[in-house]
Amino acid sequence: MEQLKVKIEVFEGPLDLLLHLVKKNEVDIYNIPISVITEQYLGYLKFMKSLNIDLASEYLVLAATLVNIKSRMLLASPKEEDPREEITQALLDYVKIKDMADILEQREVLHRDVFARHAIEDIVGEKAFIFPSIFDLLDAFKKTIEKTKLQKTVSLELEPINIEEKMREILSILEVESEVFFERLFDEAITKEEMIVTFLALLHLAKEGEVILYQASPNASIYIKRLLPPEEQRPHLEVV
Repeated sequence: MEQLKVKIEVFEGPLDLLLHLVKKNEVDIYNIPISVITEQYLGYLKFMKSLNIDLASEYLVLAATLVNIKSRMLLASPKEEDPREEITQALLDYVKIKDMADILEQREVLHRDVFARHAIEDIVGEKAFIFPSIFDLLDAFKKTIEKTKLQKTVSLELEPINIEEKMREILSILEVESEVFFERLFDEAITKEEMIVTFLALLHLAKEGEVILYQASPNASIYIKRLLPPEEQRPHLEVV
């Protein structure tokens, strides 16, 4: 597999991952089970690195912070300040900023070009929907890998996998089928390497605004649809 990298900070930051884990575990933000959350956080970092996703240094800083808090929790006496207070306050402040940013983004959407607005309306109609985060996509991808039977070794006869070819392949599928389930993109994958390239290609297309991903509710199936009209010429994308 060619050396591909997607910079994760383009999509979400480390506090987004922490919030994702808090929501996923359905725990009180004021009483975070730091040991469980820390292990899951480190597990996400390991998984993202295995996908050749380029993590910002902030992710590693937060990882060190969580490990430190976990250690202090084991040594803290009942009279001492809760070691989790710092990270809890950081999350609460971030939620406020994120909520304000969401409001501003909604206002910006009202002033975007006509096609973008109509495209989203055509996709969801009057149905309620949400956009999955990068971590929702990672969860879905991990589940897809686990239930897919793949070749354990790569045949020498297989041609190298090219990310731009995969991007074009995804767009071709969307032109024919209009809308597909997330898992559909991996139906014909032969190796894990091919699945990873397909996933990274999807992230690039989402980043470039060429596809839209949405779901009816948290943990629901993820849908993918082409955002740009098929006849519009797609600019050349440089993969780093």
